Amino acid sequence: MPEASTAGSAPRSLAEALRARDDAALAALLRARPDLLSPVPGDVTQLATRAGTRASVVRALEHLDRFSLQSAEALAVAPDPCPYEVLESLLTGTAPAGEDDRAPAADAVRAALPGALRTLRDQALVWGGEDSLRLVRTARELLAPSASRPSPTGLGPTVAEATAGMSPGRVQEIVLAAGLPATHDPVSAVSALTSLFTDGERMSALLDEAPAEAHQVLGRLVWGPPYGEVTAQPTPPVRWLRDRGLLLPASTRTVVLPREVALHLRGGLAHRTVEPVAPPVPAAREHRPQLVDANAAGQALAALSTVEELVKYWEHTGPAVLRAGGLAVRDLKRTAAALDTTESLTAFWIELAYAAGLLASDGEADERYAPTPAFDSWVELPPAERWSALAAAWLPATRTAALAGEQDAKGRTLSVLGPDLDRSAAPEVRRRVLELLAALPEGGSADPDALLARLAWERPVRGTSELRARLAHWTLTEAELLGVTGRGALSAPGRALLAHEDPAPLLAPLLPEPVDHVLLQADLTAVAPGPLRRPLGDVLAVLADVESKGGATVYRFTPGSVRRALDAGRTASDLHAFLAEHSRTPVPQPLTYLIDDVARRHGHLRVGAASSYVRCDDDAVLGELLADKRSAGLGLRRLAPTVLAAQAEPGALLDGLRAMGYAPAAESRTGDVLVARADAHRTPRRAAPVPVPDGPPVPDRTLLSAAVRAIRAGDLAATAVRKEPAPSATASAVPGELPRTSAAETLATVQAAALTGTAVWIGYVNADGAASQRVIAPVRVEGGFVTGYDHTADEVRTYALHRVTGVAELADDQL
Repeated sequence: MPEASTAGSAPRSLAEALRARDDAALAALLRARPDLLSPVPGDVTQLATRAGTRASVVRALEHLDRFSLQSAEALAVAPDPCPYEVLESLLTGTAPAGEDDRAPAADAVRAALPGALRTLRDQALVWGGEDSLRLVRTARELLAPSASRPSPTGLGPTVAEATAGMSPGRVQEIVLAAGLPATHDPVSAVSALTSLFTDGERMSALLDEAPAEAHQVLGRLVWGPPYGEVTAQPTPPVRWLRDRGLLLPASTRTVVLPREVALHLRGGLAHRTVEPVAPPVPAAREHRPQLVDANAAGQALAALSTVEELVKYWEHTGPAVLRAGGLAVRDLKRTAAALDTTESLTAFWIELAYAAGLLASDGEADERYAPTPAFDSWVELPPAERWSALAAAWLPATRTAALAGEQDAKGRTLSVLGPDLDRSAAPEVRRRVLELLAALPEGGSADPDALLARLAWERPVRGTSELRARLAHWTLTEAELLGVTGRGALSAPGRALLAHEDPAPLLAPLLPEPVDHVLLQADLTAVAPGPLRRPLGDVLAVLADVESKGGATVYRFTPGSVRRALDAGRTASDLHAFLAEHSRTPVPQPLTYLIDDVARRHGHLRVGAASSYVRCDDDAVLGELLADKRSAGLGLRRLAPTVLAAQAEPGALLDGLRAMGYAPAAESRTGDVLVARADAHRTPRRAAPVPVPDGPPVPDRTLLSAAVRAIRAGDLAATAVRKEPAPSATASAVPGELPRTSAAETLATVQAAALTGTAVWIGYVNADGAASQRVIAPVRVEGGFVTGYDHTADEVRTYALHRVTGVAELADDQL
């Protein structure tokens, strides 16, 4: 058993226990439970009151590990106050050491219990000396069993609680049936029954008399739930148990197993399984660190390519924003097809680009998603720095792409980029998963089941552990996709990211250098043997279509892709020169023919705006066009030997002629070929989305220091002992209330204190209406103000006398 926490008398309340802490311990409490700082408590009493509120206690319980929570649950079903030995027996059992197989586990519990209690004390959930441990009342209400909610331990109410409201005659009948002498009142009868059920020898003797079927009934209830339904005419075994109080009525059709009986049957254990030690996370497999880093670098390069391709796909005609926010399912499917990946992976890449500030809504009346100006800066960075920006956005992000497609509590489908994908626990889970991987030897990967078991032990509260398990599973998948891990092991750039260091210097040597050439094939394809330099990659993306990705990217030349390059303003000679310059192999003759053939027909027909018209120097081509039945919908008619008028708009006319197999070019008002290059759309400047915090932010050292000083100052003023007022005085002497004196008495008292150099206690209301109590030593009183040394603020301050509610002298030994 650990030593007593404090010398002298034990604290009589949580406030007294907090008041006895030093400043470091008080700051540790505020750091662990930052919700207690909103706003800063006026004194320790307010801090203790706020620490006992339901919302704050629930949040504190949610952040306990499994054994600390089990210790709190055991305290909730223990006597109040509870000696340390009783708590220990509830977690280890009452069987003597060596007589059962629980001895090793009991030793582990005894070793871990002081640490768990220290955690509960630090969190202000437990207070009192080692001989009188007390669980905060709100925590006891949450964890103790009730008629409507059994305890997490599976135990039911005590005999006293279960018999409350029972008629005295019925209690006496139970006492007599249990073999106890009758008593004079129900209180002593309940006490005698409780004494019987907590006496191991007498309880064993009573159970030896029970029929075998009764033991089966008890066996079904012993580990919970402790409630069972009975009929109006219960079976003999149930009647035997009920008559002797081993089962007590909870309602007309329900019985409950009293806590004392269950503890005897359990061997004194509050929990069936006690877990004092965190489950280990061993290395399931070990890889060479160089192999892990190489694999992660490959994934990082693929991630950069995918994000860039995604954002560029949206820069001309981005998808519309749904009225309720988010991306429509059809747009998600269309984008997934363009990226040649699954919808779930597409959702991740979209959310990642959004978190990095590369995508946003444009805010127009016809609101659409588009790249932000930050994308233009990002795309010019070296690959390692671009990856660092993505990884740095992923780690603290609260948006959870994997939830897209599921339904919320109201049955509405969650959409990508929608407003309901934030999960505040995501950053903490991501970081914890990476920390567990970082604890393994370099190159070691963990078994996902072992990792999830560890996370469940660290945050076992039902309702949060399930979400954390899903977040951990998604973290492993996303980290592998992004290149934070390789083959399940944390990479060197991932370790730097976790340590708040720049991972770019570690990643840069692992990435291949961009190449400035391609290998042209006779089958109208080009192979890029690595990442292409930006000018080459940009031109090739227009001139050819991507056929396959991987270590080497394969591009295919088609009539449509060549026409796309010509529409963008390139000429046939430009394309021939470009390919000859950047190909390490001779330009294949079929590719030369393809470019020349498309270029020869490109612009042979000219389309302009009348409504629209078609112009061609070859009269036979226009005649062929008019005779083609497929042109009927275009409303063509001849205006001149070389000109046809059309009812269709220029854009529709271009599409219609191309569908018929022609290669028309758009014409400007001056008769020149119009370059059909779509303008890249950008949103106004947008900031990256801010993660949704999981409760109040953790305060920094400066705020903690100021908060502790303010609490100590308020406590000094609230607990300072005042002199007993004279019978004629009007000062209020009610503890904790502001003093009340008349203006004349206030002025006279502070003037006298200034003359004698003594300190006084004042009540003060500032300009915002906030009331406080101060201990000051006045040095000057003039012009309606009193200036003096404020002991509570530890500085000289000036107070307006008309805002002083009252004043009282301090006892002689206070300062």
